[in-house]
Amino acid sequence: MTDPDVVVIGSGPNGLFAATALARRGFRVLVLEANPRRAGGAVGTEALTLPGFRHDVGAGFFPFGQTSPAFRSLASDGPGIEWLHAKYESCHPALDGSVACIARGEGLAAAPFGSARDADAFRKLARFHAGIESDLLAALLGPFPSIRPLARLGFANLWRVARLLAASGRGLASRLFESEAARRVLPSLGLHVDVGPDDRLGAALGYVLGLTATTGGYGVPKGGAQTITDALVGSLERNAGSVRLGARCKRIVVRERRAAAVVLEDGTEIAARAILADTSAAGLLLSLLDPVDVPSWVRASMRRFRQGWGTFKMDWALSAPVPWRAEAARESAVVHAAESLDDLSRFTRQVRAGQLPERPYLVVGQQSLADPTRAPAGRQTLYCYTHVPSRIEGGWAAAREGFADRVEARIEELAPGFRATIVARHIMSPSDLEAGNANLVGGDLGGGSNAWNRQLLFRPMFPYFRYRMPVAGLYLCSSYAHPGAGVHGMCGYNAAQMAARDL
Repeated sequence: MTDPDVVVIGSGPNGLFAATALARRGFRVLVLEANPRRAGGAVGTEALTLPGFRHDVGAGFFPFGQTSPAFRSLASDGPGIEWLHAKYESCHPALDGSVACIARGEGLAAAPFGSARDADAFRKLARFHAGIESDLLAALLGPFPSIRPLARLGFANLWRVARLLAASGRGLASRLFESEAARRVLPSLGLHVDVGPDDRLGAALGYVLGLTATTGGYGVPKGGAQTITDALVGSLERNAGSVRLGARCKRIVVRERRAAAVVLEDGTEIAARAILADTSAAGLLLSLLDPVDVPSWVRASMRRFRQGWGTFKMDWALSAPVPWRAEAARESAVVHAAESLDDLSRFTRQVRAGQLPERPYLVVGQQSLADPTRAPAGRQTLYCYTHVPSRIEGGWAAAREGFADRVEARIEELAPGFRATIVARHIMSPSDLEAGNANLVGGDLGGGSNAWNRQLLFRPMFPYFRYRMPVAGLYLCSSYAHPGAGVHGMCGYNAAQMAARDL
């Protein structure tokens, strides 16, 4: 392609959703991806352990895959994604034998949730959420502020949602449930990023992830996360767009106070009418742009930008399914390992203090239970991550194997015999993640902190919260923009609407 209308820097899911949305509107779009082997960024699938075992390199289960407007737009354009589900979407077992599970649709009626009273309370909340989900997600995921969906919710529903979300995760869970098993569920979901159970206004993320699991569920794409990327690239190419691999952007050229072109590492200059960056906010404003083109206060803000926690990720090739003590965990897409609210709070304090957590909270993905294509017959894959400090004394190279053993010991407690099933393992420390993807600064998967004061009009900073950057014709379309973390595609989808409007 020569002289595209739009250049998108980066082919992560947000970059590809932005590109496809613009290509469907008739713009000529070129996506530039530094990786020489594949598009997709953190949404991809590779044989990380042994041949025949397909592991998701980043995101592995997708709460918004069937509810996000961006994903719905993709489903209407050519071959879609085949979503698979386990019996339970999420299981939360503990060493004391207690368990709580989230199921979707009709399966929710029989899902254990700590106690009969708490199961009934969660089902009632799920029924309320199902009635408002479409408008609520449109309000939360659309460009801020999204006035129309808020108006459709109505005052009574808005008031109830506000009361639910204007609390810490611990506060909401303690108000709704009586058993420790039920109380640990929603706050543990908030810890998918850097939102601890005692954080002010921290209930929102746990609520959204927990309740969307009862509707769309935590879908597993058949064949691996790479099929999502393949579907997006296919949609882009059907609409005359293209992806160029091995094309690392060195800088953005500004002429007459407007983004006019990008320059690649090999010196190639590509002109465009608009440039969308699926990059970190600081990477865009401090590295890709010349300092003279960025206001000094913006550069100062970016130097103080608050990243989320580091991530420690492991993948295993297994000879058999994980022998969880809790029967329900053997039938769940995701298993969350946390004993109690106090256990989650202790984990949060240790990570924030720069310490390796003694008993790490774990998010464990069992994709091959729902999707047998992920492993050879009779074998299984297993996916796991936890949060850790981005940098530790002595460096991650010296600590990664020992901490990996600690993670395995944590699973072994809940699933005696787990270690005997391990055929091979693959480890990614925070420094490994950043080395493989420059957007994952310090191993941060969430596009910067997802604390309440880093959201909405503060994401990535005021007044640049509606994707337009200080340079005309330049847009931030990554998870560093609103609505932030999660593979929903809305950061890119929303930025594309803004760019199309301006063009």
